[in-house]
Amino acid sequence: MEIALDDIKIKNKEDEQKTKIIRREVQLASKELRAKYPVLQHQNAIGFAIFAISIAMIILSAVLYLQGVIGAVVVVISVAFWTSFLHELEHDLIHFMYFKKNKFMHDLMMLGVWVFRPMTINPWLRRILHFHHHRVSGTKTDLEERGLTNGEAWSLKRLLTMTDLLFGGVVRAHQIRKDVIEAVKNGELPKEQALQFKKVKVYGMLPFSLALYFIWYFFLLHHTVHFVAQLAGWQYQSPAFIEAQFSWINPLVIILILPNFLRMFCLHFITSNMHYYGDVEAGNVMQQTQVLNKWYFVPFQVFCFNFGSTHAIHHFVVNETFYVRQLTAARAHKVMREQGVRFNDLASFRRANRFFEQQPKMA
Repeated sequence: MEIALDDIKIKNKEDEQKTKIIRREVQLASKELRAKYPVLQHQNAIGFAIFAISIAMIILSAVLYLQGVIGAVVVVISVAFWTSFLHELEHDLIHFMYFKKNKFMHDLMMLGVWVFRPMTINPWLRRILHFHHHRVSGTKTDLEERGLTNGEAWSLKRLLTMTDLLFGGVVRAHQIRKDVIEAVKNGELPKEQALQFKKVKVYGMLPFSLALYFIWYFFLLHHTVHFVAQLAGWQYQSPAFIEAQFSWINPLVIILILPNFLRMFCLHFITSNMHYYGDVEAGNVMQQTQVLNKWYFVPFQVFCFNFGSTHAIHHFVVNETFYVRQLTAARAHKVMREQGVRFNDLASFRRANRFFEQQPKMA
């Protein structure tokens, strides 16, 4: 099933017209670029090449680290950078942009982008959340972005749960379940969709994510106990069996877990703040996102493939690859700015991602 946004009707007709203007210009820019560079017509080949090169560079970085050629900091940065390509590929795959008619190759790529980013949810199940996200972005049932702290006031809780999907899921479970039940009762959410959400909740983090998070928690607990014991001057030694496990746990943390935490923090910080929440009209693309492209976002953008600058374009034209979005971004930004899409609306950080300024309540 593909996502169709043209059938969504909104009350704000001015925004609806602006959306059509932006969509038309972005599609035209893409069409002209493909005509100028015919190689872009080979979408499957390009996608698979990026997939293969990214995985090869991740493996190479890991091998060089294990052989002592590069240090821990270098491998963390390198793997985080290359996994950002895999995230973009996963996003495109969710929209069926590669090997749409070849299930084996499509599923192979889906599996690959998940295995090397194992602390994310099952991409086949994420598709359920993501398609719904496009239709209701910024509302209570947009569980994809809410799961990344979108709409929450800034606090230590938001900071801690921004990257840790397992901990964040546990913390938000009660409120999200309550909101979904209420949406079904009010007729805002079909019961069938709510049942799909339940499937994501039960199976989404199996098996890779759950396993990696427990390894991470075990790593933290072990080293925290040793650190506290050393600080307090206690004589403490873990059982030999436990110590032996760290011959593979420590390298796994450096090669895979920490890079993915770095990538996820940068991505989730950007995406949870570029999406608006709570006071938007469902389906109104003009109110769904802003563009974050100031120079001081660059350290984040490096590890999420310039997501803050180009993801808003995707909300207007969902069936375009991430690399073409990068190449047409300047032209897209021009028409988006002309039509009133917000750029670097930093006050939204203070507003907990609300689109409008909140009016103070009268006494």
